[in-house]
Amino acid sequence: MANNHTSSITLNVELDENRVPEKLHWTAEDGGILNEEAKAMMLAVWDAKAKETLRIDLWTKDMPVDEMKQFFHQTLVEMSKTFHRATQDEKMSATMMDFCDYFAEKLELKKS
Repeated sequence: MANNHTSSITLNVELDENRVPEKLHWTAEDGGILNEEAKAMMLAVWDAKAKETLRIDLWTKDMPVDEMKQFFHQTLVEMSKTFHRATQDEKMSATMMDFCDYFAEKLELKKS
């Protein structure tokens, strides 16, 4: 019989009186993360029965817009890499990375 291991990732969201996130903290003990602060998060899970993605997108009210743009760009880059690892689809992965470059260019995120 195999020895199974269960791992947990915990998200804690502190809300203001209007239920707007003020603070985000997360813990992933297996990854060495203990109650680390974050300014934004995106979580997507696949509902196999409904064949759809369920999402939670949160950011604190003090998340600067310039950092949100960087967060989106880096998330798109990592999604492109994940898509490649999951599918081995070279052509579409390259197309997605081209879009990431375009996105960064239009938002002036690339350093000269």
